[in-house]
Amino acid sequence: MVILFDRFTMPEDIYEVVFATKQQIIVAKLLITMMKEKKGEITKTEMSFFATQLHEGKLVTDQLQEEPYRGKKVRISYNKRQFYDRILTPMKSMGMIDYDLYKKTYSLSDKLNKELIKIGLFWLKELRREPFRIQRS
Repeated sequence: MVILFDRFTMPEDIYEVVFATKQQIIVAKLLITMMKEKKGEITKTEMSFFATQLHEGKLVTDQLQEEPYRGKKVRISYNKRQFYDRILTPMKSMGMIDYDLYKKTYSLSDKLNKELIKIGLFWLKELRREPFRIQRS
Protein backbone atom coordinates (compact mmCIF):
# COMPACT_ATOMS: atom_id res chain seq x y z
CA MET A 1 0.00 0.00 0.00
CA VAL A 2 1.20 3.49 -0.78
CA ILE A 3 0.75 6.30 1.72
CA LEU A 4 0.97 9.78 0.26
CA PHE A 5 0.92 12.71 2.63
CA ASP A 6 1.65 16.40 2.72
CA ARG A 7 3.54 17.34 5.87
CA PHE A 8 2.01 20.82 5.76
CA THR A 9 -1.55 19.50 5.91
CA MET A 10 -1.03 16.39 8.00
CA PRO A 11 -4.28 15.14 9.52
CA GLU A 12 -4.48 14.60 13.27
CA ASP A 13 -5.78 11.06 12.78
CA ILE A 14 -3.69 8.07 11.61
CA TYR A 15 -6.72 6.63 9.87
CA GLU A 16 -6.96 9.70 7.63
CA VAL A 17 -3.33 9.25 6.64
CA VAL A 18 -3.79 5.58 5.76
CA PHE A 19 -7.28 5.34 4.24
CA ALA A 20 -8.77 7.17 1.27
CA THR A 21 -12.48 7.37 2.14
CA LYS A 22 -14.57 8.29 5.19
CA GLN A 23 -16.27 4.91 5.06
CA GLN A 24 -12.91 3.09 5.18
CA ILE A 25 -11.85 5.27 8.10
CA ILE A 26 -15.03 4.49 10.04
CA VAL A 27 -14.75 0.73 9.42
CA ALA A 28 -11.05 0.66 10.36
CA LYS A 29 -11.76 2.59 13.59
CA LEU A 30 -14.56 0.17 14.48
CA LEU A 31 -12.26 -2.80 13.86
CA ILE A 32 -9.49 -1.39 16.05
CA THR A 33 -12.00 -0.46 18.78
CA MET A 34 -13.43 -3.98 18.74
CA MET A 35 -9.94 -5.46 18.96
CA LYS A 36 -9.02 -3.14 21.86
CA GLU A 37 -12.15 -4.27 23.71
CA LYS A 38 -10.89 -7.84 23.33
CA LYS A 39 -7.48 -6.94 24.79
CA GLY A 40 -5.89 -6.39 21.38
CA GLU A 41 -6.39 -9.88 20.01
CA ILE A 42 -9.26 -11.65 18.23
CA THR A 43 -9.67 -15.03 16.60
CA LYS A 44 -10.12 -15.65 12.90
CA THR A 45 -13.73 -16.59 13.64
CA GLU A 46 -14.35 -13.28 15.44
CA MET A 47 -12.85 -11.39 12.48
CA SER A 48 -15.08 -13.28 10.08
CA PHE A 49 -18.12 -12.54 12.27
CA PHE A 50 -17.22 -8.82 12.29
CA ALA A 51 -16.88 -8.82 8.47
CA THR A 52 -20.19 -10.67 8.08
CA GLN A 53 -21.98 -8.24 10.43
CA LEU A 54 -20.65 -5.38 8.31
CA HIS A 55 -21.65 -7.09 5.07
CA GLU A 56 -25.20 -7.73 6.28
CA GLY A 57 -25.54 -4.20 7.69
CA LYS A 58 -26.13 -5.54 11.20
CA LEU A 59 -23.32 -3.64 12.90
CA VAL A 60 -24.76 -0.74 14.89
CA THR A 61 -22.67 1.75 16.87
CA ASP A 62 -23.12 5.01 18.74
CA GLN A 63 -19.39 5.53 19.25
CA LEU A 64 -18.65 7.55 16.11
CA GLN A 65 -17.22 10.99 16.84
CA GLU A 66 -17.44 12.30 13.28
CA GLU A 67 -20.20 14.68 12.28
CA PRO A 68 -23.06 14.09 11.43
CA TYR A 69 -22.92 10.77 13.35
CA ARG A 70 -21.79 12.07 16.77
CA GLY A 71 -24.08 10.79 19.53
CA LYS A 72 -26.39 8.91 17.15
CA LYS A 73 -26.91 5.21 16.61
CA VAL A 74 -25.58 4.40 13.16
CA ARG A 75 -25.95 1.19 11.17
CA ILE A 76 -22.68 0.44 9.36
CA SER A 77 -22.62 -1.54 6.13
CA TYR A 78 -19.50 -2.53 4.19
CA ASN A 79 -18.93 -5.26 1.61
CA LYS A 80 -17.13 -8.27 3.12
CA ARG A 81 -14.70 -8.73 0.22
CA GLN A 82 -13.86 -5.04 0.22
CA PHE A 83 -13.33 -5.19 3.98
CA TYR A 84 -10.66 -7.84 3.55
CA ASP A 85 -9.12 -6.22 0.44
CA ARG A 86 -9.22 -2.54 1.42
CA ILE A 87 -9.14 -2.54 5.22
CA LEU A 88 -7.70 -5.69 6.79
CA THR A 89 -5.07 -6.65 4.19
CA PRO A 90 -3.51 -3.15 4.06
CA MET A 91 -3.50 -2.97 7.87
CA LYS A 92 -1.69 -6.31 7.99
CA SER A 93 0.82 -5.37 5.29
CA MET A 94 1.65 -2.05 6.98
CA GLY A 95 2.14 -3.67 10.38
CA MET A 96 -0.91 -2.25 12.15
CA ILE A 97 -2.33 -5.74 12.68
CA ASP A 98 -0.50 -9.08 12.91
CA TYR A 99 -1.90 -12.49 12.07
CA ASP A 100 -0.57 -15.54 13.94
CA LEU A 101 -0.86 -18.48 11.57
CA TYR A 102 -0.56 -21.06 14.36
CA LYS A 103 -2.96 -19.56 16.89
CA LYS A 104 -5.20 -18.21 14.09
CA THR A 105 -5.52 -14.86 15.82
CA TYR A 106 -5.27 -11.24 14.75
CA SER A 107 -3.54 -8.84 17.13
CA LEU A 108 -2.78 -5.14 17.26
CA SER A 109 0.85 -4.39 16.43
CA ASP A 110 3.38 -1.57 16.71
CA LYS A 111 5.29 -2.70 13.60
CA LEU A 112 3.98 0.27 11.58
CA ASN A 113 5.80 2.62 13.94
CA LYS A 114 9.03 0.62 13.65
CA GLU A 115 8.84 0.59 9.85
CA LEU A 116 8.23 4.34 9.66
CA ILE A 117 11.27 4.93 11.88
CA LYS A 118 13.27 2.69 9.54
CA ILE A 119 12.08 4.71 6.53
CA GLY A 120 13.20 7.90 8.30
CA LEU A 121 16.62 6.35 8.88
CA PHE A 122 16.84 5.47 5.17
CA TRP A 123 16.32 9.15 4.38
CA LEU A 124 18.98 10.25 6.88
CA LYS A 125 21.40 7.76 5.30
CA GLU A 126 20.65 9.20 1.85
CA LEU A 127 21.21 12.76 3.09
CA ARG A 128 24.67 11.81 4.37
CA ARG A 129 25.69 9.85 1.26
CA GLU A 130 28.27 11.39 -1.06
CA PRO A 131 26.79 12.55 -4.34
CA PHE A 132 27.66 10.53 -7.40
CA ARG A 133 29.36 12.15 -10.36
CA ILE A 134 27.37 13.24 -13.35
CA GLN A 135 29.33 13.66 -16.56
CA ARG A 136 28.11 16.48 -18.69
CA SER A 137 28.89 16.47 -22.38
